[in-house]
Amino acid sequence: MSERRYTLTISCPDRVGIIAAVSNFVATHKGWIVEASYHTDQETQRFFMRQEILADSLPFDMAGFRAQFSSLAGEFDMDWRISDSAQKKRIVILVSKQDHCLNDLLHRWRSGELLVDIPCVISNHGDLRGFVEWHGIPFHHIDFANKAAAYENISALFEQHDGDTMVLARFMQIVPPSLCQRYPGRIINIHHSFLPSFVGAKPYHQAYQRGVKLIGATCHYVTEELDAGPIIEQDTVRIDHGDSVDDMVRYGRDIEKNVLARGLRYHVEGRVLVCGNKTIVFR
Repeated sequence: MSERRYTLTISCPDRVGIIAAVSNFVATHKGWIVEASYHTDQETQRFFMRQEILADSLPFDMAGFRAQFSSLAGEFDMDWRISDSAQKKRIVILVSKQDHCLNDLLHRWRSGELLVDIPCVISNHGDLRGFVEWHGIPFHHIDFANKAAAYENISALFEQHDGDTMVLARFMQIVPPSLCQRYPGRIINIHHSFLPSFVGAKPYHQAYQRGVKLIGATCHYVTEELDAGPIIEQDTVRIDHGDSVDDMVRYGRDIEKNVLARGLRYHVEGRVLVCGNKTIVFR
């Protein structure tokens, strides 16, 4: 994306005139909408919208947009956000010993495919320090002997580095409710299962014992209920009776890293809107 864009996302009760009102607001100020997506959730009768607007086509900055748009938002009882493509999201990555998801994210970041800043990587093991620091990224090893203290340290580092999103890239620890409550919709996990099947530990072993013919991975928001947060992205691969657990783990690594990368990109581009325990994803 070479042109600077503002991304406007909206969630509100569905009613007649929402699209017209927002589009008219942008047009009145000579704004140029270059991408637009809409959806109504029939169960909740809630309306969701995402628009990308050329920043230079508007006569004001984001602060001015907020000031001008607030009365319209109030009229329609909108939950809304505006973001600037020139301001990269700051992603703090948490990882344990397995490095395939971390390696993939860092490769996409270095190549410019994933347009984020990565101010630090945090781990409960020291194994990946050299790999992370080779990329010029600070690495923090946190001792998990006292888990409550460890998560307070993680929160402090996240705040210190002005983090926008916390990414659990195969971070094999259960996040406590306090952290979920502190950062709702800001913690993303990759789970090595096609949720809601096989939650918790060793999902490939569970899948092998169950004799399934498909295995997968799920990128989701972290909530207080284990592996049950709103799902952002999923994918699967077919297996058969001849595949061992080790085969499943090997197949799964490719799915995990691709699903996490896609889910994270949707999130940082403002393409994901939460609707209860579901998501609206405007790809």
